[in-house]
Amino acid sequence: MTDTFWVEIVSADRRVWEGEATQLTAMTTEGMIGILAHHIPLIATLAPGIAEVTASDGTRHLVAVDGGFVSVTLTRTAIISPYAQLAGDIDVEAARRQLRELAAKREAGDNSEATTMAYLSAQAQVKAVER
Repeated sequence: MTDTFWVEIVSADRRVWEGEATQLTAMTTEGMIGILAHHIPLIATLAPGIAEVTASDGTRHLVAVDGGFVSVTLTRTAIISPYAQLAGDIDVEAARRQLRELAAKREAGDNSEATTMAYLSAQAQVKAVER
C-alpha cells in the first residue's frame, strides 16, 4: 500500500479540493516539483500552471492555479493561490476566448505584468481542461 498525505488546494474564495493523496505535482517558479508522503518541509512560490493531485483512490485531479505558494509540512501539503479551479469546472470556451484576446494584446505590444499574468492564467485553464 502506498503512503498517503493530506492535501488542501485553496483559492482566495474557497477550498477547491482536499483529501488524502499519494502524489502532488505543481509548477514552481524554479521548476516542476513532485511531492510524496514524508516529503521534507518546504515553502515554494508557484508559477501559473497546473497542479495535479493523485487521490488515495487513484483518481487524478487537475487544477489550474494562478501562482501562489505550496507549503509542505510533515503532515499536510497546501496550495494557496489567488485563483484555483478544478479542470472539470472550467468554462473552456470562455478560457479559450480570453486566451485569444490576451494573445492579441501581447502581439500588439502590451507586455505589462497584468496582461502577462492573465495570459498565463488563461493558458493554464485551457491546458488543464485539454489534458
